[in-house]
Amino acid sequence: MVDQPTAKDRLIDRRSVLRTGAALAPAPRLMAGRQRRLSANSWSVPDACERAKDGRFRVTWRKVRMSSFAAHILVSTLWSRLLAGGVIAGFLAVTLIPSFSAAAPAEDSIPQIASRDFGWNANFWDFQLDPPPGSAHGPMKTDPNYPYTSECQNGRCIALVDPSTRPPIVNTNDPILKPWAAKQMQATNEEVLSGKMAIPFTSQSRCWPGGVPGQLLFLQPMYFLQTSKQVWMIWERDHFARRVYLTDKHSEHVKPSWFGESIGHYEGGETLVVDTIGLAGGKNHYIDSFRTPHTEKLHVVERFTISQDGRSLTAIVTVEDPDTFNGPLTLKQTWRKNQVAMGEVVCAENVDDHFNENLHPIPQADKPDF
Repeated sequence: MVDQPTAKDRLIDRRSVLRTGAALAPAPRLMAGRQRRLSANSWSVPDACERAKDGRFRVTWRKVRMSSFAAHILVSTLWSRLLAGGVIAGFLAVTLIPSFSAAAPAEDSIPQIASRDFGWNANFWDFQLDPPPGSAHGPMKTDPNYPYTSECQNGRCIALVDPSTRPPIVNTNDPILKPWAAKQMQATNEEVLSGKMAIPFTSQSRCWPGGVPGQLLFLQPMYFLQTSKQVWMIWERDHFARRVYLTDKHSEHVKPSWFGESIGHYEGGETLVVDTIGLAGGKNHYIDSFRTPHTEKLHVVERFTISQDGRSLTAIVTVEDPDTFNGPLTLKQTWRKNQVAMGEVVCAENVDDHFNENLHPIPQADKPDF
């Protein structure tokens, strides 16, 4: 009668089971030396490893007639094959798994742009001058007759600080502008050129919301929150927040507001597409830092794409407003990952006009929100 394996014989080294659930053969150390002598020329040797009904693996044994030398050779061969199988499996795991992770993301995957431990810092204070290849009109530009230094947004336009810097004087002769928009922008130019305003209005310098897409120019880090139904974009400055609803249809009636109504979806495993309407127009509502106005017909589509190494973020923005522009504008902004948690930054803590430059007033509420 063949010896039945004991409970110990049925054991399998759990470390030989991959995390995926696929099982390897029993570890060689459990097989080596398991041949059992039944008589002078009769041995019980390992025969196979199979899954029992309870989901565990067990080793079956069979009776064979062979010499001690033959039995030793059989088990040694089996041990070598199992060891080789483990080495091969380990080699495949080490070589193939990293290559899978470095491959392009799946079409239905979600780009990981949200974390409490990192944010995204804007690389440019204005939209980049050259639009992406294949797009139409790029961003608005300054008048070449008036050299512009973007440090103006940080207060360096003040002559006492740096006389070489100049505020932005916009090119209002751009044919993309409707006549009313060009006239309004030229009026803001004249305020600066006449000395009435030392610094033209810039939302982030005077604690106003930037709107869409102007908020993308804010210098403080931007953070994301991703859920199954919404994506939040939160800026460290005053904790301005935009909410993107992951749906495919806008509300039937949208009340105009600073950030409008945004809906979105993911594409290609690396891009968040955001479609925004319902953006309020009027005083201090601009699409950029050059006082480019818009009406409530403004329609903005933003495509946020994370790089393959996860260290940078790029937004390609399409702006349409038939009452303001004679065609679409294509804008571009980029961010770098900043490994820092969100802090508390309050803009309106020191807003006095220390140099008597007739600065634009900061926003003030006539009544509390609660």
